[in-house]
Amino acid sequence: MLILSEPDLRQLLPMEELIAAMADALAAFSSGGVQQPLRTVLEVGTSKAFFGVMPAFIPASGALGTKLVTVFGSNLALGLPSHLATIILLDSTTGEMRGLLDGRYITEARTAAVSAVSTQLLARPAASTLAIIGTGVQAWSHLEALRLVRKLSEIRVWSPTAAHRARFASEAEEKLSVHVTPTASAREAVEGADLIALVSSSREPVVHSAWVQDGAHVCAVGACRPDQREMDSDLVGRARLFVDSRTAALAEAGDIVLPIKEGRFTAGHIAGELGEVVSGRTPGRKNSSEVTIFKSLGMAVEDVAAAHLAFEKAESRGLGRGILI
Repeated sequence: MLILSEPDLRQLLPMEELIAAMADALAAFSSGGVQQPLRTVLEVGTSKAFFGVMPAFIPASGALGTKLVTVFGSNLALGLPSHLATIILLDSTTGEMRGLLDGRYITEARTAAVSAVSTQLLARPAASTLAIIGTGVQAWSHLEALRLVRKLSEIRVWSPTAAHRARFASEAEEKLSVHVTPTASAREAVEGADLIALVSSSREPVVHSAWVQDGAHVCAVGACRPDQREMDSDLVGRARLFVDSRTAALAEAGDIVLPIKEGRFTAGHIAGELGEVVSGRTPGRKNSSEVTIFKSLGMAVEDVAAAHLAFEKAESRGLGRGILI
């Protein structure tokens, strides 16, 4: 069995390759070429932390595995990531364990890569102003990924803590040589932006329809439970809406579930899955003035496809640590 750590995975999964791999995985899922049940989620403790089990099998590549993921918001006060994960790869012929991989980094990177796929397909070609709402690990990964698929001339960031957004801007300048403007409010960040990355931990709307200009594309990543949302109902109802999985979105995405409960729209408001747009089965943006939203929950097929890619490359390069079991 091969063990791959986060440093190994950073070498093995450059963002450009991961974006292409995620497009293939999304298309396979939406065409029925993947076996993937809805993830099982257990709530843990009174703080509503959760533990999720996410299995998937991709017959075309033989990739078989599962992600074990935890989300503990209280970890931040301890200096630990709120999202932690492990991915187990199995031999699809024998069921033997083949690999044990750090899942935290794969989750971080593949989420941004999928948002980049949505941006390639749904954002206006000339989109150049990016607003990032949030300053955690997903803010970093989205900045890395989105600047690969659109030429960004202006980047703004907002989060509730002034010191966090100032640090994000300073480190972006230092590490990536890009200028990021911290803003005093979410509204200031969003108004006039072509691209909006919602990567916050908010349980209530942080972005409102009145702030979002016609033609913008929104990657909504942060809210992943049916009682959480980052966007108001007017924005979701106004937009051409895409998801990674219809089944998961209608069960877990508060940005969609809550407006449906309010009677603002029905399940038919979902224009399609992103994988259907990748394969050409569903049209994406129809004109330059409509707002498009990609509501991301994350899928096991994305994790297993990314892990399989890393595993195959690690074997050929002799990376990782092998152990006998």
